[in-house]
Amino acid sequence: MDLPRLYDNRAAVPAYPAIIEGWARDAANFRNQHAFIPDRIYGARSRNRYDLVQGPDGTGRPLLVFIHGGYWRSMEKSSFSHMAAGCLAHGFDMAIPEYTLCPEVPLPDIVDEMRQCCLHLWQEHGRPLVVAGHSAGGHLAACMAATDWTHYRQPPDLVRAAFPISGIFDLRPLLATPINADLRLTSELALVSSPLLWPLNHRFQAKIWVGGIETAEFLRQSATLAAAWKGLGLAASYHEAEGADHFSIASALADPASELTASLVELAQAVA
Repeated sequence: MDLPRLYDNRAAVPAYPAIIEGWARDAANFRNQHAFIPDRIYGARSRNRYDLVQGPDGTGRPLLVFIHGGYWRSMEKSSFSHMAAGCLAHGFDMAIPEYTLCPEVPLPDIVDEMRQCCLHLWQEHGRPLVVAGHSAGGHLAACMAATDWTHYRQPPDLVRAAFPISGIFDLRPLLATPINADLRLTSELALVSSPLLWPLNHRFQAKIWVGGIETAEFLRQSATLAAAWKGLGLAASYHEAEGADHFSIASALADPASELTASLVELAQAVA
């Protein structure tokens, strides 16, 4: 199996630079047109910040969180502001955090930073969370749902639902790819950072999405997580976005009428 090729999303989608440039442009336009609270602090490190997008009807509903991707080693929240547009039109607020990148910190530190962010959001807003994320953010969204929040003396359902998009949930294959030069995963770190392998002692719901034309490994990763969580008794489902690649799938969250937005809104309403 050619793991370096199967985990190289940029090689699989030659048009990715234009898509990423479009994200930055659309995000800037969105910030100019909507109520937007930037750079709220959730932790001590310089990238421990989040932006909050609020509409007139969001209070009292679960707070949505969108975690950006970039293989845990690139990108920032400012390129993803518009991902709030679809759900905002349906009355949901959204927090968009960023995190310290590899190789500055090891990957488990990023997981801990996102936990710190979720704890802050819960304590600051007093609302249960529905955590979505794309690519590396999809992995982090799954980690947040699978976290045992009672270890932090918080309600076990602090994160009521997960919405991972095109994530990697068993990190062990990355040990055999060039990406690990930045991630610096060891066998042990890959194990402890893989939410697919975590024990679960609490309930949550999940909808797991992946682009229909992504590589076989990304399709397998999402299908395996859905099957594993469903086998453990969770309300978890697997969905393929027809014709979507690893990058184009995320853009659908900016569209209030898209199938992806409808699915996330349905999930948030189900756990409200």
